[in-house]
Amino acid sequence: MHKLSMGRKVFLVVNYTLLFFAALACILPLINVLAISFSAKAAAAAGYVKLWPVDFTLSSYQYALSKPEFLDGFFVSVERVALGFGVNMLLTVLTAYPLAKERTSFRTRHIYAWFFIVTMLFNGGLIPTYMTIKETGLLDSIWALVLPGAVPVFNVILLMNFFRNLPKEIEEAALIDGAGHWRILWQIFVPLSLPAIATVTLFTVVHHWNSWFDGLIYMNSPANYPLQSYLQTIIITPELNAVSGNELLDMNEVSDRTFKAAQVFLASLPVLLLYPFLQKFFMKGLVMGSVKG
Repeated sequence: MHKLSMGRKVFLVVNYTLLFFAALACILPLINVLAISFSAKAAAAAGYVKLWPVDFTLSSYQYALSKPEFLDGFFVSVERVALGFGVNMLLTVLTAYPLAKERTSFRTRHIYAWFFIVTMLFNGGLIPTYMTIKETGLLDSIWALVLPGAVPVFNVILLMNFFRNLPKEIEEAALIDGAGHWRILWQIFVPLSLPAIATVTLFTVVHHWNSWFDGLIYMNSPANYPLQSYLQTIIITPELNAVSGNELLDMNEVSDRTFKAAQVFLASLPVLLLYPFLQKFFMKGLVMGSVKG
């Protein structure tokens, strides 16, 4: 064990202190939203709720889960994540593998690499993109939310650099044994790249689950909104959306604030549940994939 110098000790104390307060700044708003969602209408309206529920109740969650608009948006988001994940991961792997080759094996590699980098830095703009989606017949369909971002260039670069860090001897041995590139990719590179793939998976799922702007643009019918687009429309509204006579009976225990808080937390729950399963791969895949071999 090496004895830490005074400067090193001061650095660690300051570093951990800053990280602690940064973590608090991230988690306290979520705790506050959770507390409000479990609180009674009067306590939330009066501003009594801070980090612990006041007059604990599940009424807001019961009301939120009974709203067909919320459930429709939830299932649209699930469908988007399923389709988007499959398309993104397939194209990311197929694009990253050839770009990971040396120029001696893939002479025009640098041309394709620059092509993808330019698309990451520049885009055609909102109106041309909308016109493209409209003219291709994707408007108001789930594919309008999936296909425009089918090849996430940042994820391609991350996975490409991870592939380049894998030992070249493994691929050479497979080629000598008669394996083709398809077999090398799916039976050697992909299994060895689980940390990077887990990282890309997290990025892909979070992107599709949290996206809301494209849903507002490309969906003509609110029934086709993904969950985040639906939440954005109700959060910017100063009061609950149109409520029927039967639903007014539920308003005795549910306020606009507790109702929105419950929906926001329910929308965040899938990502919060997914992250712990991928966290152990996250740092390894991110660091190794970001270093150019």
